[in-house]
Amino acid sequence: MAYEPVTTPAATPGYPLRFDVERPEKSSRLLNGLLFIKFILAIPHLLILYALSAVVSVIVFIAFFAILFTKRYPRGLFDFAVNILRWQANVYAYIGMLRDEYPPFSWEAGKYPVTLEVDYPEQLSRFGPWYKWLLVIPNMIVLFIVLLVASVLWFVAWLAIIFTGSFPEGMFKFIVAAFRWNLRANAYASYLFRDEYPPFSTK
Repeated sequence: MAYEPVTTPAATPGYPLRFDVERPEKSSRLLNGLLFIKFILAIPHLLILYALSAVVSVIVFIAFFAILFTKRYPRGLFDFAVNILRWQANVYAYIGMLRDEYPPFSWEAGKYPVTLEVDYPEQLSRFGPWYKWLLVIPNMIVLFIVLLVASVLWFVAWLAIIFTGSFPEGMFKFIVAAFRWNLRANAYASYLFRDEYPPFSTK
């Protein structure tokens, strides 16, 4: 069954990276109660993604010099890297109890109830790759605190799923929002996808 990309207000803010996860009404007590089951089932995905992470490193390396000399991120490489990031997001949503459906071996949008889209930049700052890692440090410090809170909420949500079979909505939204913030910070500094500074916001 194919899923339509999620288009909620939280998924469509002004920043040119959109991420959201459709919240399920019910969550499996068995799959999520015994977390190692999901991890074991996801091993084939994780092995493929591990290999693809090396490809992404090469892509970013090439993009670094392409941006330096042409002020452009090669479109084919950009799309390839975003697709890998989407596949990764699907798998992490599964392992992280956000969804119970087994993720497809695909990076095609709409195949899983997770949305990840990054707008392609027509032009990038020539020298951005040299200083983005420095500018993003304050953002990452705050993000670290947000992720710590999200980790605590994730544990509480795990207990809630075991006893109620449902992921509390407020906790779900916060964890997805923390994931969104992390993706934006990495899209800016690690993947060099965008020049817009990631907002200090979970929205």
